[in-house]
Amino acid sequence: MFFANIATLALYNAHLAASWLLQESGEATVGWDPVSLWKQMGILAKLVVFILFIMSGWSIGVMIDRALAFSAARKQSRAFAPAVAGALREGKIDEAIRVAERNKKSHLAKVVTAGLQEFKAHGESADIPGEQVEASKRALERAEAIVHAELKRGLSGLATIGATAPFVGLLGTVVGILNAFRSISQNKATGLGAVAGGISEALVTTAIGLFVAIPAVMMFNYFTSKVEAFDVEMDNSSSELIDYFLKRRGVRK
Repeated sequence: MFFANIATLALYNAHLAASWLLQESGEATVGWDPVSLWKQMGILAKLVVFILFIMSGWSIGVMIDRALAFSAARKQSRAFAPAVAGALREGKIDEAIRVAERNKKSHLAKVVTAGLQEFKAHGESADIPGEQVEASKRALERAEAIVHAELKRGLSGLATIGATAPFVGLLGTVVGILNAFRSISQNKATGLGAVAGGISEALVTTAIGLFVAIPAVMMFNYFTSKVEAFDVEMDNSSSELIDYFLKRRGVRK
C-alpha cells in the first residue's frame, strides 16, 4: 500500500499545483474536490473511472478472501500436524482421519486425509501389497493438485488487474488530453484555464489506475509466495506419509 499512498499524494500535490497556477494566471479555476472532478469529466473518462473502481473492488475482494483462507489454513495446520503425527505413531489411522476431518480448512489435512482414506480402503490385511502404497501415493498427488488449485483461486484475476489497470488509466489519460486539445480548439485559447478540465481527467485516471494496479501486483506476489510455501509443506507431508506407509508395510511383513 506504500506505493498506492505515494500515487495518491502525487495526485493531491498535482491538484494543488495546477490550482495555484490557475489562480496565479488570473483565469477561471477548476474544482479539485472529488465531486467537482467527477462533474467535469466527460462520458469516456467517467467510464474509465467506473471500470477502474470495478477492478479495484474485485481485487480487494480477492485479497480479503485469500487472506482469510490462508490464515485459516495456517492456523488449522499448526494444530493438525502434531495431532495427526501422534495418532499415526500409535498406529491409529481412524483417529488420524478424524483429526483431519476436524481441520477441513487446513491444506495439510486435505492432502493427508486423501492418502489415509485410500490406504485404509484397501483393508487392514496381514500382508499389505505394494499396490496399496502406490494407490495412496496417487491419491496424495491428486489431492495436492486439487488443493493447489484451490489456494490459487482468484490470483490469476489479481494478476490481470495488476497488469491491465495502468493501461486502463492510460486510456483515460489519452481521453483527457484529447479533451484538452478540443477545448483549445473550441475556445481559441491556449491558457491553463482552457485545458484545465482535460488535464484534470488525465491526472485523475492515471492516478486511479496506479492506485488499483500497485496493490494488486504487490498482493499477487505475496499470495504467490504463500502458495509456494504451502506446496512445499504439502510435498513434505506426502513424503512423510508415504514413508509411514512403507514402514507399516515392512512391520506387517
